[in-house]
Amino acid sequence: MKFGSSLSAELQEKYKKRAVRPREGDSVKIVRGEFKGIEGKVTKVLPREGMLNVEGVTREKQKGGTSPVPIHSSNVVVTAVLLDDKTRKNKLEEMA
Repeated sequence: MKFGSSLSAELQEKYKKRAVRPREGDSVKIVRGEFKGIEGKVTKVLPREGMLNVEGVTREKQKGGTSPVPIHSSNVVVTAVLLDDKTRKNKLEEMA
């Protein structure tokens, strides 16, 4: 299964790529669904399901407390990329 998210217009221009695999620490903006418009950092990536958890996106539980809501990776736009990994940095900057 493919797993990726679109890059923002500025990042598409900078890296000459349309999409990237989201990672923990990347900043994203939700562009579809119930939580549309919320921006935050990726806190957890669930690649088998094609989902990710975003900081601040939670749902109230019936017994009290909150739980993170998984968002499909195609419903977010990556606004800032974490480049602490050499392999990822090289892969993004090889085309630019």
